Amino acid sequence: MEKTAALASGILAGIGGEKNILRLENCMTRVRVEVQDDDKLDLITLKKLPGVSGYVKQGEQHQLIVGPGKAAQVVDAMRSLMGGAVINDAERTKAQAKAKYKAPMSDALRMLANVFIPLIPAFIASGLITGIINILKRPDIVGDFATHYPNLLGILGIFGSAVFAIMNILVGVNTAKVFGGSQALGGVMAGILSSPQLAQITLFGEALQPGRGGVIAVLLVVVLMCWIEKKLRNALPGSLELILNPLLTTLITGGIAIIVLQPLGGWISESIAHGASWAIDRGGFLVGAVLSGTFLPLVLTGLHQGLVPIHVELVQAHGYNALLPILAMAGVGQIGAAIAVLMKTRNERLKKVIKGALPVGLLGIGEPLIFGVTLPLGKPFIGACLGGAVGGALIGYWKVATVITFGISGLPLALTIVTGKVMLYLLGYLVAVIAGFLFTWLLGFNDPEE
Repeated sequence: MEKTAALASGILAGIGGEKNILRLENCMTRVRVEVQDDDKLDLITLKKLPGVSGYVKQGEQHQLIVGPGKAAQVVDAMRSLMGGAVINDAERTKAQAKAKYKAPMSDALRMLANVFIPLIPAFIASGLITGIINILKRPDIVGDFATHYPNLLGILGIFGSAVFAIMNILVGVNTAKVFGGSQALGGVMAGILSSPQLAQITLFGEALQPGRGGVIAVLLVVVLMCWIEKKLRNALPGSLELILNPLLTTLITGGIAIIVLQPLGGWISESIAHGASWAIDRGGFLVGAVLSGTFLPLVLTGLHQGLVPIHVELVQAHGYNALLPILAMAGVGQIGAAIAVLMKTRNERLKKVIKGALPVGLLGIGEPLIFGVTLPLGKPFIGACLGGAVGGALIGYWKVATVITFGISGLPLALTIVTGKVMLYLLGYLVAVIAGFLFTWLLGFNDPEE
């Protein structure tokens, strides 16, 4: 805890103190800060803080990579040091308005990601439980376990599938939260689209399909709901707004959803699912190499966040995800590249960073290696991308798929790979590590001075 407190104090000092903070939050591995005055940031000191393995800026947000689990602890410690200071939203809005550059696409994708990021723990639990069930069902590994304990497997199956049973509701609630609407109404809209009673209704000569369009339809409907709710809030008199707004919002949005947005969402989701599956099935080596080889640059720009609904749609449509194992190879290439750097460099601090980042890299958390090692060195980042492309090519050719949407990568992903493909995934993993190592070794790099 002393190291966490010291790191929190160092970050606060490096960003210009609590008065310079407009927004403070964290993800799984990063401390994310938006400030009033960028000139007050001491980036040289921040990057050298013990515990900080990398730095990246996305839009107006400064992100310090401190590692999985530690990010939340550091932010809590910073808030404790700040004495629970409340960040002024008005000042934040004013500062953002003065920004010289605005990246609307990046902001939109970040909002989209914020809908799904809170669901990651549920997806991780679901995927790992499903992987455990797959192991327990194999007589060559556990014998007659499935025959003797069918009730236990049934209960585990409920645990593993529960997130998918309420997926649309969770997405509806989170979408409303992100876009500034009523979270309860967001859940209601998703409930309308998923209601089994829709199957009993015929519209324009066709029976309605409960859940059609999946999360894509939910996103479209709830975004519209938030817009309508805000418009009505401004238009209705205060004495009636509390009663009429939820009523009119539900009726208007629900009507548009059933007639227009759910069919549109269904068409979009079916196109995404079929298009992605067709590309992976037909493309094999080439598609796998391109997807994995270009994934890390997408991560740097934030555009990878737009892939999240595709992962979800693939699982909802087919029961498996053939895209995630391919993209996972991008992070695996980082492992090989980092090992090559570790063996070549004479910089003791760099060696320390690599040794600290490799274990979490093996577990699929690649940010410390990307932003702390390969990207700053340049050529090793290219070597990592090439290594990932080799692994992705093999995974695409072998048609390896997982039962999870997103949230897991690296070695833990092997537990969620569909039956019969686990060894192929591990072989692809090994090849990507070797390829990343060889490419980085051959490309070389300028060893930084101490």
